[in-house]
Amino acid sequence: MNSLYFSDCLKVLKDLHNAHPEGFIDLVYVDPPFNSKRDYNILFESIDMKDTKAQKEAFSDTWSNVSYIDTIHEIQSLGLDLYSFLSNLDRIHVSKSTVSYLATMAIRIYYIHKVLKETGSFYLHCDSAMSHYLKIVCDLIFGEKNFKNEIVWKRTSAHNDPNRFGRNADRIIFYTKSENYTFNPVYIEYNESYLKNFYRHKDEKGIYTLSDLTGAGINKQDVRWREFHPAHKKRHWSVPRETVIGIAGEKKARQLTTIEKLDLLYENNLIEISGNGVPRFKRYLDTMKGAPAQEIWIDIPPISSQAKERLGYPTQKPEALLERVIQASSNKGDLVADFFCGCGTTIAAAQRLKRNWIGVDISHLAVRLILDRLTKPYPARRAKIIRENIQVTGFPSDIDGAKMLAREADNGRFGFQDWIIEVMLGGISNPKKTGDGGFDGYLPFYLTRDKKGVILIEVKSGTIGIKNVREFIQVTDKREAEMGIFVCFEEQVSSEMRREAKQAGYFESESYPGRYDKIQILTVEDLLEGKGIALPYRKEAFKSATKNLDYIPDDPTLEFE
Repeated sequence: MNSLYFSDCLKVLKDLHNAHPEGFIDLVYVDPPFNSKRDYNILFESIDMKDTKAQKEAFSDTWSNVSYIDTIHEIQSLGLDLYSFLSNLDRIHVSKSTVSYLATMAIRIYYIHKVLKETGSFYLHCDSAMSHYLKIVCDLIFGEKNFKNEIVWKRTSAHNDPNRFGRNADRIIFYTKSENYTFNPVYIEYNESYLKNFYRHKDEKGIYTLSDLTGAGINKQDVRWREFHPAHKKRHWSVPRETVIGIAGEKKARQLTTIEKLDLLYENNLIEISGNGVPRFKRYLDTMKGAPAQEIWIDIPPISSQAKERLGYPTQKPEALLERVIQASSNKGDLVADFFCGCGTTIAAAQRLKRNWIGVDISHLAVRLILDRLTKPYPARRAKIIRENIQVTGFPSDIDGAKMLAREADNGRFGFQDWIIEVMLGGISNPKKTGDGGFDGYLPFYLTRDKKGVILIEVKSGTIGIKNVREFIQVTDKREAEMGIFVCFEEQVSSEMRREAKQAGYFESESYPGRYDKIQILTVEDLLEGKGIALPYRKEAFKSATKNLDYIPDDPTLEFE
């Protein structure tokens, strides 16, 4: 089963290491914040409402300049050279923010190394400001010999800066846990200019280019073939092995001498001899996979502002980027993990490529967004199957857990109201926790193609009565909201409260069939059982990727929701 965690990834990594001390993950890709002090991510569709902030900042990469000292001490207890590196940085003129960031990343990379299989691979996405520091951290954890590449990805065509050369590229540092690791070569389509310059020949078999049958350096065992000896050019024979196997078969190919292999290719019209006697191999275009990918990637463009996969996450990476990483360093059925999974690009790519996956993020908004991203492109039946195969950890799963969350007086970034509004109902929390104007959140929906309506949400967990329902009705009327949802525990609901809500009337519209109770009382128990709101079709509060995950429904008449 695929797993999605709402948690600090360090806690998850430690728990996974304790459960799997030998390592069990095939590939880890992480795209952590870049220590840029930016507020990340606008996940929501805007809606015009007085006194309500329509865009909510959900992710923040502000690193603590105090708690990192504890992290450095924890690293010291692990007996690593990392401690010397980080503590020395802390003593010289390197900013506290940089040291804090590196300490925060170092302890997590340490445990990422632990949960990888011996054959596993690690890709760390970063920028030029931090890549040199992070490479030293990775050298100390993975070992210098296990460094494979520093990939440069051209993330935008241009970045104008009057004071320096434009920074238009990210770095992706690639390490393996050992010398025995999975790697599937990636090939890139040839561009037209290359084809025009190199594939200039044509015969009855097709378009081809002529390539060398020799390599640099002399092999004393080599002999002359058809008046040509490579040693005269200080080279040796280099015969295309796969082509020979394709003609003769694996077993026979192993028994052939170099001269016999060359004769076999010549007999099959795959060698052309130039006027001066130099043999050249005929590589036909339709047999080529493309150009092997190098460590500078300029062929994957960033997500355009109009792209269907854009979710409003400023640092969102294109799925093609993650597809390349996943295809190169894992196989179908392998386990891929992203411990800073954000809006879930790694997860979506892994799912489509038939890998198992683990995703972790500290934002409950990210977890909800990922669930929507994986299920929304599908018909209801298929979406239900996908959702049932995802284990979500970190949210209340029963009424006791919900009540425990409701009792917590101060739980920082995430509270009972946010869980109800943003996770269970898919709405948007009112950023004003005090003086909120009488409502805790809202749901936008479309009255017509161009006109938006709104459903207010009020969440209560303490002692309540009919007075609270009446006050919420007044707020709904004052705000001129189309509907209102009042959420509480089942034991708090009285018949008088339900009667008062019913008397508030109905929402009706020519755009929608039927009518809907203007004020609806939903219990936490209802939500945990999967019961939703009786409401007209609404525009999702979260932006959602519409790209289908290569699934063809069993029933083609099923429509996407």
